[in-house]
Amino acid sequence: MQEIIEKINKLKKEKKAIILAHCYQNVEIDLVADYVGDSLGLSKIAAKTDAKIIVFAGVYFMAETAKILSPDKKVLLPNLNSGCQMANMIDSKRMKEFKDKYPGVPVVCYVNSTAEVKALADICCTSSNAVDIVRSLGVKKVLFAPDCYLGSWVAKKLPEVEIISYNGFCPTHLRLMPDEIKKMRILYPDAAVLLHPECHREAVKLADFVGSTTQIMQYCEKSKKKTFLIGTEKGVVDRLSRDLPEKEFILITDRLICHNMKYNTLEDILHVLETGENEVFVEENLRKAALCAIERMVECRV
Repeated sequence: MQEIIEKINKLKKEKKAIILAHCYQNVEIDLVADYVGDSLGLSKIAAKTDAKIIVFAGVYFMAETAKILSPDKKVLLPNLNSGCQMANMIDSKRMKEFKDKYPGVPVVCYVNSTAEVKALADICCTSSNAVDIVRSLGVKKVLFAPDCYLGSWVAKKLPEVEIISYNGFCPTHLRLMPDEIKKMRILYPDAAVLLHPECHREAVKLADFVGSTTQIMQYCEKSKKKTFLIGTEKGVVDRLSRDLPEKEFILITDRLICHNMKYNTLEDILHVLETGENEVFVEENLRKAALCAIERMVECRV
């Protein structure tokens, strides 16, 4: 492994490349990553650098977002099999059909989506700001795509707004069953239960805190609690256990693993740096339209 790491670091300098790692990745990816975090945050950081190449250790839509924000940079995905099942549940045709059923209703699009879907939205959101983005629109009805569970979380927080959600979902987060949370609470009565809003609405009701990946990690860092039951992808537990060794982090179920996220390896990163393969492209008109939805979110004062 050390030899691969050294080769990657050497090539990064030679080719003026940076490596972004989503925190659901295999934890060893962090050994070569320049930045680790949530998808949109990573793309925004990369856009501000003078790097010529971005290697995005994540899933395809994340690399697309990096390209949307950094059109002059070459964006490489280490493994092309690394796709998002939720993002693949909707395309431009289905998005148009969804919009056509409710003409005139503004569309909020979760950033966990492809460029072609973002391009048809009025504004994007993340799991951390979805409630604030919908509230900021000041309307009584909103279309929300593609995650119906994040949509239901927003609806719970904003009962005055009718949220009409597309029927997409994250298969990984839906593996967490409410009964599993109840059993773990009995085993760890002093633990805080932290869940991602992509989890099933009945599971979310049992949480002490619901938030994005970054918000969950920040909560753990600031909390005086010593034990945490985590209801999101295993990579978060791996990083929390490494970074906060004085605290205990327990994955509520070992089924909370996104196998698509785990496709990327150090060997894949080395390969794309050596060859320039797996470049991600976004057609310019599509890129501009998707960028508009992202920029509206960024400019929104919430």
